[in-house]
Amino acid sequence: MLEKLMPKSDEFFDDFDAQCARTVEGAKLLHELLSDFRDVPTRVQALKDVEHKGDEVTHTAFNRLHQQFITPFDRGQIHTLLSRIDDVLDLTNAAAARLLYYEIESTRADATELARLLVLSTQKVQEVVAALRLIKKPEQILAGCMEIKRLETQADEVLRAGMGRLFKSGVDTLTIIKWKEIYDLIETATDKCQGVANVIEGVVLEHS
Repeated sequence: MLEKLMPKSDEFFDDFDAQCARTVEGAKLLHELLSDFRDVPTRVQALKDVEHKGDEVTHTAFNRLHQQFITPFDRGQIHTLLSRIDDVLDLTNAAAARLLYYEIESTRADATELARLLVLSTQKVQEVVAALRLIKKPEQILAGCMEIKRLETQADEVLRAGMGRLFKSGVDTLTIIKWKEIYDLIETATDKCQGVANVIEGVVLEHS
């Protein structure tokens, strides 16, 4: 077991947990905005504030990684895991920002569904990352990783179907371009969740 192989370094796990908490918060804010499309500037700013807090956590964690000699698992895996979680929140913030910058006037059901899947993905990421602290139930962690991948596949399907509906909707070309970018950003955030799952699988398989 991992805890038997290495001295405990709870600070890194605290960083992971803090990152995940911010990421779930950001995903929920995006989904709430797309579900109830009003007061857009204020709510986009709220998500931006969460993203900044997430960046602070990531910066602290990277500094810790450079300073500490003993780490709970491979430094490269820690760096990649921190980066992937950070990417999810960055992409979530980017999608919300486009809603404001592009002066989007109303939401679309497919964007809302993509955001819903992103919330589920980030919550599952939060769950499996928290379980890394001890790795006493590797099968449960790996099952969680499989669920993240299932959600990513589902998001792919929603993206493809949503793009089809968007092209057939009769809206102008510029609106299609705007929404395509927003869809892509949200779906790519779920891709990054899968990237987190891939890293976690590697850690579990090496140390369980």
